[in-house]
Amino acid sequence: MKPKLLLITPPFTQLNTPYPATAYIKGFLNTISIESVQADLGIEVILKLFSKEGLTDLFQVQTSKLQVGDISDNSKRIFALQEEYVKTIESVIAFLQGKNPTLALQICQEDYLPEASRFASLEELDWAFGLMGTQDKAKHLATLYLEDISDYIVECIDANFGFSRYAERLGRSANSFDELYQALQQEPTYIDNLLISILEERIESVQPNLFLISVPFPGNLYSAFRSAQWVKAHYPEIKISMGGGFPNTELRSLSDARVFEFFDFITLDDGEAPIEELINAVRSSEVEMQCGVEKKYKRTFLLEDEKVVYKNNSTKPDYKQAQVGTPDYSDLLLDKYISVIEIVNPMHRMWSDGRWNKLTMAHGCYWAKCTFCDISLDYIKVYEPVAANLLCDRIEEMVAQTGQTGFHFVDEAAPPALMRALAVEILRRKISITWWTNIRFEKSFTADLCLLLKASGCIAVSGGLEVASDRLLKLIDKGVTVEQVAKVTQHFTQAGIMVHAYLMYGYPTQTVQETVDSLEMVRQLFEAGVLQSGFWHQFAMTAHSPVGLDPEAFGVIPIAPSLGKFKEAVFANNDIDYKDKTGINHDQFSFGLKKSLFNFMHGICLDYELQDWFDFKIPKTKITADFIENALTLDNEITTKPTAKIVWLGGKPEVEYFTKSKKGRSWDMMRLTFHDKKESFTVQTNKEEGEWLVGILSRISIANNKVYTFQELKNDFEKQFEDFELFWYSKPIHILRSYGLLTL
Repeated sequence: MKPKLLLITPPFTQLNTPYPATAYIKGFLNTISIESVQADLGIEVILKLFSKEGLTDLFQVQTSKLQVGDISDNSKRIFALQEEYVKTIESVIAFLQGKNPTLALQICQEDYLPEASRFASLEELDWAFGLMGTQDKAKHLATLYLEDISDYIVECIDANFGFSRYAERLGRSANSFDELYQALQQEPTYIDNLLISILEERIESVQPNLFLISVPFPGNLYSAFRSAQWVKAHYPEIKISMGGGFPNTELRSLSDARVFEFFDFITLDDGEAPIEELINAVRSSEVEMQCGVEKKYKRTFLLEDEKVVYKNNSTKPDYKQAQVGTPDYSDLLLDKYISVIEIVNPMHRMWSDGRWNKLTMAHGCYWAKCTFCDISLDYIKVYEPVAANLLCDRIEEMVAQTGQTGFHFVDEAAPPALMRALAVEILRRKISITWWTNIRFEKSFTADLCLLLKASGCIAVSGGLEVASDRLLKLIDKGVTVEQVAKVTQHFTQAGIMVHAYLMYGYPTQTVQETVDSLEMVRQLFEAGVLQSGFWHQFAMTAHSPVGLDPEAFGVIPIAPSLGKFKEAVFANNDIDYKDKTGINHDQFSFGLKKSLFNFMHGICLDYELQDWFDFKIPKTKITADFIENALTLDNEITTKPTAKIVWLGGKPEVEYFTKSKKGRSWDMMRLTFHDKKESFTVQTNKEEGEWLVGILSRISIANNKVYTFQELKNDFEKQFEDFELFWYSKPIHILRSYGLLTL
């Protein structure tokens, strides 16, 4: 039987760009000549719902709440303005897809869109959006408009609806399958029926024999089960498998047989080899089955004799990153994704605005030590980088396929050495892209490396500062100090790369004093201008992290979940409830931490007392007012390692010879004039050293394949002259280092 696969991402993930899992799998399937079709049903449901026909149908739904008038004044207002919503919806969606830019002028006049409660916050946000251009302001207003309609849907049509998640509550920490199972026994919701209508078209057109559903997040889980349920009922011959981030982290101890009323298989970790074995198993002939040939599975749950079993009897090794192929985005509706501007957070803005091709520099994490992280699982602990030249090959393929030059490298933490190699290769090939990624704030990110990354198209990095306390950073095993983080953020900022910090509160044994001091560290980083964006999240204990595996060592007590009548059944198992032995209520800090950060990101209220952010008494900070300032003024090491790589990003200079005379003596001199993208500048040196410099700049140009070390330059210089260090630290070289002569 010839395999034919349908790969889907169920509702909902992002509006602006497809989640990449199916594109990765399709790219792999291409390498083994397996035919597949993929679809992002999330964006397809959104487009069907937010259309003239979709809203017309939506407003005709007569819920019991509407019939008895038991709805909020806000929903009544939206219902009353339904004709305005139906009239404007398709123009707004086209605008957010980038197809109708002139509409921005009308939207910004603020008499075009119908307005409900979401617009009430507009005046409060005017100060934050006051400097935005017309297009961005219109995007924000259009986003509020969509959120108003979403509020109406949640209250009157389907309480589980959300733009980037659906019925997330049913998937989050669902230790028991009971609640989700019960929800699936109910009649399909309005949103379910939209999903099913689209899915039915896909099944009929593709006619797959293997249906793969990627479930990256809890907010995709319910829709995944609803999709599988419908296919099981109408096409029982189609085999169905689930994979992705959710099962990889949450379903590793699955034992509830009811799950397999919906799915035939659930695979864990990297999907390539498990899917290939599933394909082989599905197309096994009846003769093989009658002869008792055992089917091979790799990291796969299935049902045998009414019991859940985990099969890993395949000897097939996992594919190396060089073998998995280039992500293939064909079949996806790339020109129909919607860019929105929801909140005034620079990094979250990047998440939701614009189309990003997703790639990975390295599988896993090169550090893999942080005690709050799932470092026991393969997606973290199995580290394998991709060669820079192969990454660039994939970049060029994806640009040709998608027409998009924006790349988000979705690494756990991109390795600095590989980032350097990738940047050099991008510049060498003269590829013009825009990219960003996640990093660790480690000392490898020197000022010169950050300049190189910027030159290659890097516009932003995000990284975990977590708890800005050296004691707790050591306990987390983060491998950085606050001073080091400050210095690295300064290097990125000075290079023109935006920095976003992930911040954490409530880590085990964290004291109130440490929470206050952590906030003060963050305040000083924003005050110094070296941090532009951030987000606080509360510590969560996961089953596969060092804290979850040995809670006693970290001063926390796990709380066992109640599993209801199916006490022996286990469904999801990742997030663990716990008690911190300190007894501190960390929840109380949430509002103050987030409110202060919102203001710091916009450069205001930096002079407030920390107490002003909280409605309960907090201790004064023990951090000195100049802690970060002092960290930023620490002297940099001025010596250069012999193995340091020297690269010239600039072009060839114009050369002019002249003679310099003083007190009867004269010297032959050279004036070198350089032109960079912003300005022209000159350096002067004596003729002999100048001619050596012109020659060496040509040899160390980024366009060349050979990369020279400091020692190689020194050896070459001292064939003709003496004391290379004296020349290297002279004024001409100092000027060149300001314009792209980098030490890496």
